[in-house]
Amino acid sequence: MKGVQKFGVKQKLAPRYVGPYRILERKGNVAYKVQLPVELRAIFPVFHVSHLKKCLRVLEERVEVRDVKLKSDLVYEEKPVAVIYCKEWVTHNRVVKFYKVLWSNHGEEDATWETEDYLREVYKTFFENQ
Repeated sequence: MKGVQKFGVKQKLAPRYVGPYRILERKGNVAYKVQLPVELRAIFPVFHVSHLKKCLRVLEERVEVRDVKLKSDLVYEEKPVAVIYCKEWVTHNRVVKFYKVLWSNHGEEDATWETEDYLREVYKTFFENQ
């Protein structure tokens, strides 16, 4: 499904880190139980050590769970919010427009380059609002 992101899946716009959350106990050699907030009660609280990162107390890098509207199947919808920058790529017989797009639920550092054709095809009303 285009425009829908699964929580925790490593794709282009998936949140890199959510948290920090307190580790409650060790569940084996490489598994830890984490204290998750009520909003994330549908997620199993035991994680492999490779999915955890040491908290460095940099709150700007954190994804606020309250801002992301998770559905019951743990997915959320991404929509383009604004165009930050525009450039054209000229080939022999055509011109391709690229837009640096700011996405909902993400900051400017996570903006991505998308083609005009892709944005018009998938997000039909985006250019009408610009």
